[in-house]
Amino acid sequence: MTPMTIKDLAARARALVRPGRRAVLGITGSPGAGKSTLAEHLLTALRDGPDREGGEGLGDWVAHVPMDGFHLADIELDRLGRRDRKGAPDTFDAAGYAALLRRLHQDEDEVVYAPGFERELEQPIAGSIPLPRTARLVITEGNYLLYDEGDWARVRPQLDEVWYCELDEAERLRRLVARHERFGKDHAAAVAWSLGTDQRNADLVAGTRHRADLVVTGDVGGVAVAG
Repeated sequence: MTPMTIKDLAARARALVRPGRRAVLGITGSPGAGKSTLAEHLLTALRDGPDREGGEGLGDWVAHVPMDGFHLADIELDRLGRRDRKGAPDTFDAAGYAALLRRLHQDEDEVVYAPGFERELEQPIAGSIPLPRTARLVITEGNYLLYDEGDWARVRPQLDEVWYCELDEAERLRRLVARHERFGKDHAAAVAWSLGTDQRNADLVAGTRHRADLVVTGDVGGVAVAG
């Protein structure tokens, strides 16, 4: 298959938008696979290119909502006894995330506020991402968009397409360890978390790959194959 560039992927994302309705594109994959990086490159390509009305897409017609804003706060994870596996499916408010996605499709409010996630604090921040009515395409990314157990089963029906990010396993782990170190863990703790909690979550996410509409392999700008 001929490799797809980021411009090709942006064109596919742009084509999801239809008159009179907002489109929501999901990007999923294991921890460290490059979901946020792909989302950022897509946002740049979409904002720098023409929008569907033929104007310059430099406004706020495209927006980004990470799933990570729906992490349960540490104080609640402590109460539930789940903090030692933060990032597992039951450490998120999956029903709240699905409800937000459904609300985005209803498109009734002038501004919809979504929670963000502060990496320095490792905590969700309520109401920190404004989504204006002008946002016709919303890109959301996270680990469990294709997971179909419990409240997570409500998520996929709210997404127009879901793309799965896949990276060489050694490189994925290297980046994941580096990210944990960047946000405060020492090397030994970063490796232990990446090979423990993160790897168990990665195995769950890998089991959802076959449900994706597209699998994007390698770095951004690399090969994309049909899922």
